[in-house]
Amino acid sequence: MKVGLQWALSDAHLPTNQSSAQRQLSVSVSASGQGVQAPLNLCFVLDRSGSMMGMPLQTVKQAANRIVDRLTERDRISIIAFDHKAQVLVPNRLATDIDSIKKQIDSLSAGGGTSIDDGLKAGIEQLAEGKEDHVSQLLLLTDGENEHGDNARALKLANVAIGYNLTVNTLGFGDHWNQDVLEQIADEGGGSLSYIERAEEAISIFGRLFTRMQSVNLTNAYLNVELLEGTRLADLKPVAQVSPETVELTAMQEGNQAMIRIGDLMTDQARVVMLNLYVPQLAEGKTSIARIQVSYDDPALGLTGQTTETLPVNILAQAAYEPETDAAVQQNILALAKYRQTQIAEDKLKAGDRKGAVTMLQSAANTAIQMGDENAATVLQKNATQLQAGKELSERDRKKTRIVSKTQLQ
Repeated sequence: MKVGLQWALSDAHLPTNQSSAQRQLSVSVSASGQGVQAPLNLCFVLDRSGSMMGMPLQTVKQAANRIVDRLTERDRISIIAFDHKAQVLVPNRLATDIDSIKKQIDSLSAGGGTSIDDGLKAGIEQLAEGKEDHVSQLLLLTDGENEHGDNARALKLANVAIGYNLTVNTLGFGDHWNQDVLEQIADEGGGSLSYIERAEEAISIFGRLFTRMQSVNLTNAYLNVELLEGTRLADLKPVAQVSPETVELTAMQEGNQAMIRIGDLMTDQARVVMLNLYVPQLAEGKTSIARIQVSYDDPALGLTGQTTETLPVNILAQAAYEPETDAAVQQNILALAKYRQTQIAEDKLKAGDRKGAVTMLQSAANTAIQMGDENAATVLQKNATQLQAGKELSERDRKKTRIVSKTQLQ
């Protein structure tokens, strides 16, 4: 298995008479080619608090059992149940006795409060035991606030998971989970945030997330960027991922070197990272403004610290400047704008600036229309209209807004 690495600039040309110019560099990274599929090391961390009683917990158990049925004897499984404290239902082991594992899932009953960080800690401990030569994925599901826990601790634990090369995915069930906390845990843990709006959606959403996990072939990937010819990253929000979901990323910089963690690499969907660059005045002709390379691990072969070839990022400086824009990069710019406009709208609404929130939601809806994301445009415009009419947004409205801001719904 190899890394597919491609780049494109928002405009591949540059005027020679301009002292500085801004360009967006889009970098697409995926696992590609034929290779051995690494086995999964999967951990369910499931909320069984009192609010999950009845249909919610029943559908979650059904969804988890469907996933267990799809595991192979090479895969590993562990299961944590939590209310106000965590319990290890299935310690990390090979998925060889499926009936026994499903019996433990079926034994789950609801009661008690919610301590997300206790569940997360137990899940990370179990997942770490089976991580060698596996793709390690934690799936955390909750329907409520972290009332008996500590949100700051939960975020630190997600960061700990990354240090062990474990990925944390979060699922919010129903309308009363904290979207800020679950999004931050997923972003910090290198995973995805999913919203189970109605109980009957649990099986399909679990299945979609499991399919994504199965497509991971390379892990612990970093994009390494060497900036040349005086090119520099923007000071404010210089790096973001725009696919498969939008996430603000951190660039670790030292001199003209920058290192950006991008995590798991999938075969069916590329990770697309956008870098906001400032390019200095250049002499006429083609110039390399950066060099890029990806380092990664290949768990199927037990290899760590592998690297791709280094690719130069070239730009053409012209005295008679003619723009050469890239349509795919423009789409990525719009995806990032949609996310950031929605974030600003949410911040304004929290601050009591209803008019400002309406304006930004309408801007985000227009951006969604430009990029052909009709689902997002509908959700965002509906919320803007509702606020403009003096109505409040429901918890469901807010959660759908967050989800459509981060991804393009199918």
